[in-house]
Amino acid sequence: MSDLRRIAVVGAGLAAVSACDALRTQGYDGELVLYSAESGLPYDRPPLSKDVLLGKARREDVLLRPEQWYEEQRVDLREGTRVRAIRPHEGGLELIDGSVVGADRIVLATGGTPRALPVPGGDDPAVHLLRTWEDAERLRERLLPGARVAVVGAGLIGAETAAVARALGCRVTLVDPVPVPLAAVVGDDIAGALHLRHSAEGIDVVTAGVERVERRPGGLGVLLHLNGYGGPLSADTVVVGIGIRPATELAEAAGLAVDNGIVVDAGQRTSHPNVFAIGDVARRDGHRVRHEHWEAAQQDGEAAAHGILGRPVPEPGAPWFWSDRHGSRLEAVGTMADAERTVLRGAPDSGAFTVFGLRGDRVVAAASIDRARDIKAARRLVDRRIVVDPAHLADESTDLRAALR
Repeated sequence: MSDLRRIAVVGAGLAAVSACDALRTQGYDGELVLYSAESGLPYDRPPLSKDVLLGKARREDVLLRPEQWYEEQRVDLREGTRVRAIRPHEGGLELIDGSVVGADRIVLATGGTPRALPVPGGDDPAVHLLRTWEDAERLRERLLPGARVAVVGAGLIGAETAAVARALGCRVTLVDPVPVPLAAVVGDDIAGALHLRHSAEGIDVVTAGVERVERRPGGLGVLLHLNGYGGPLSADTVVVGIGIRPATELAEAAGLAVDNGIVVDAGQRTSHPNVFAIGDVARRDGHRVRHEHWEAAQQDGEAAAHGILGRPVPEPGAPWFWSDRHGSRLEAVGTMADAERTVLRGAPDSGAFTVFGLRGDRVVAAASIDRARDIKAARRLVDRRIVVDPAHLADESTDLRAALR
C-alpha cells in the first residue's frame, strides 16, 4: 500500500460505496475520492421501483450511508462532478470542466444506462425510463388512479413497476415479446406463476413487441403499435423496462478490454493494472453474463478493495437476488439455465413454492416465491456443493438443514 496515495472511485452506487467502505475497513489510509455525476448523497436504487414509486420512501430513507459517514471515513464525495476521461497511463483522470486530477488507482463504478425503446416515437415525453431518483419522481406524478399505464418489458423492473402502478389504481397493460419472462433465470414453474399473478391482479398482459409510438390526436397520451396485436394500445404513460447497457464509454476511450461490460479478473482488475471495475458495468473474465443485482454490486466493491491492496479475494458464492411484486417476494440463487433437471418443493397453485435446479446430484440453482427458508438453505447447498437426495428436496416434511450437516 506504500505507493497508494490517492484512489479515485468513479460512480456513486452501491458498488462504489461498498468499495470505499471495504478499503477503509482493510486499512487503506490514503486519500479516497468518490466522484458522483448526480447531486445529493448516494442512494439505493432497488426501492425506486417499489416504495419510492408508492410514495412510502423519501430520499433520506434510501441513502446508502448517512452524511456523517463520509466525513468519518474520510471519503471525499464530489457531488455533481462528472468524469470526462480516465488517463491510467498518466496516473489521473479528467473532469468535465477540463481539470486533471491525479490518482494512483481508479475504480470504475459507472453502472449502466437504461435501454431506450428503439422504435420511432420511443423518445416521446410520455415514455419514461426508471433508473434515477429524478426518473422515479417524474414517473410517480403520472401514476394516478385511473391513468392508463403501459409497461414495456416484464423483467424485474417492469414487473415491479406494473405491480406498483396497479396498486395505485392505474389501468395497467404489461407488454413483452416473451410469453413467460425470466424463465431462463428462475425456471418455467416460478416464472409462469409470477407472470400469471399479473392477470390475477387485474393487469392486462400482452405478448407482443412495440413497433412505434405516436401521439394521439389532441396530444392526449400516445398509441403503441404492437406486433401481432389487434390494434393500437392507448396509454397516458409508457414505462420502459427492457434492461440496461453497461456504461463502458470511459473504459473504451482509455483502451481497456470491453466485451459486454468491462472485463475484470477475480480482484476486479481490468486490462490496465491500475484500473478496476465493479458493479453493473463489470463482467468477470470467463463468465457469460454480468450480474446486475444488489448483492453482486456489494461483493464487487469488497473484491476490488482486496485486489487494490494485493490481498486474496474471498469467494463470492452463487449469485442471489430478490424482487417484490403484488405483496410476494421472489428470491433466486444461481442460474436455472445451468441445471439439468428441476425438483419442486411445494405446490405451484398454493402461490408459495420452491424449485431446485440440479446438475447431477448437486443443487446449482433455486428459486422460490415466499419461501425464504428454502432459499437460505439452497444458497448453502450451492456454495458447499453438497450431494443431495432429490426426494428430500421435494418432501416438505424434510428439514433442509439436515442436508447441510
